[in-house]
Amino acid sequence: MKHLLLQYIKPLMILSAIVAFLINYDIIKNNLDSNFIGILFSIALFIIGGRRTNLNLNYPLVGLIFILEFISFRLHTKSLHFLALAIFACFLYYKFSGKFSFIAFFCIVLFSSLFNTFFNFLTTEIKQTLCYTVFLTLKNVITIDKIEGVNFYINSAKITVDTACMGLSMFKTGLLTGAFLLTLEERKQQNYFGIKQIILFCLLVITLNIVSNYFRIVILILFNCTKENMLHHSIGLFCFVVYQIVPMLFLIRYFKPKQKELPKANKKLILGSAILVTFVVILCTSLKIKTDSNDNLLENLNPQYNVQQGNWVNKEVFKISTSEKLIYIKTPAHKPLICWTGDGYSITESKETKRNNEEIWQIKIEKNNKKYLSYWWYECDGKKYTSLIKVLLIKLIHNKPVRLINETFKTPL
Repeated sequence: MKHLLLQYIKPLMILSAIVAFLINYDIIKNNLDSNFIGILFSIALFIIGGRRTNLNLNYPLVGLIFILEFISFRLHTKSLHFLALAIFACFLYYKFSGKFSFIAFFCIVLFSSLFNTFFNFLTTEIKQTLCYTVFLTLKNVITIDKIEGVNFYINSAKITVDTACMGLSMFKTGLLTGAFLLTLEERKQQNYFGIKQIILFCLLVITLNIVSNYFRIVILILFNCTKENMLHHSIGLFCFVVYQIVPMLFLIRYFKPKQKELPKANKKLILGSAILVTFVVILCTSLKIKTDSNDNLLENLNPQYNVQQGNWVNKEVFKISTSEKLIYIKTPAHKPLICWTGDGYSITESKETKRNNEEIWQIKIEKNNKKYLSYWWYECDGKKYTSLIKVLLIKLIHNKPVRLINETFKTPL
């Protein structure tokens, strides 16, 4: 029986991959639509830069898939499920060839929707910190009346830093360029980088990205060029090349790959039964993901919110409109900062504040010369939270419903 299983293990691996990908066609298609070039580039890097390693990656990869699928099953999280599918593909390739590329693996994580979500949750805070650093730098150079979030007031005129600064596309492009340089250096030297070297270089690339965006904002403010035009984009490209690409080309000279490729894998491969168990876990999670999640958004809702005045925008968003304010009750994935930006609003400030001795988020937004003040928080078991990680851990462990409440008021000009 064991000999028969080994004889057909490769066809079974191919069949399991085809079935898993077909069942999750919609999820894969959505991720390819938004990150096609990055995912395609990562696959190419995995094939070109793959090499045999003296590390036994069977158990770490399987363990990581199990963890991601357990969280996906409990929280109904499609982004984690897609990442688990991507790691499953890496695992199968590793089983076929005995080769693995850590550089390409980091790229796969980078272009997963999980990273997109994580980055979007931090973008506004990072951008505001950069703007305040620019303010401290320039306040003694030029006359800046004040700063509010991403708005600079200079000589009674308001200059707003656009959303592209410290944006996801520039961040990914920088890391993707770094991955390409590392792989090129490996091919050139006929040796391979260690994991510590790869992580260190990625951290340097992230630092250079922040520096690049910092100088981009400085130059845009000095030239008073924050509106979309040729000069604006040229400044962005100039800073990206000068403060990110050129330093990377310089630093890569000090990163020398020293690990030799092994003639063959020197670790015993796990049995095909592990692949079968992994496939069953992915299959169960896939079927669960396809069912509607029971978020219970209105369960035990504070009576101050009159649900009779509201209506469902979709399965994940409930809207209540009054003469004083607009209220949204949503799943935790619908962070207001992302939703407002997607609807064309400019976020001028985002900070934590206290209301009734409870910490919540406060944001200021603008659109068509109209200003709005918005408050939002996560709510679980009658308590308010500002941390998504904390409420998701509560839901993961105790399986209690979590919702996001957003109240928005129109403010006078």
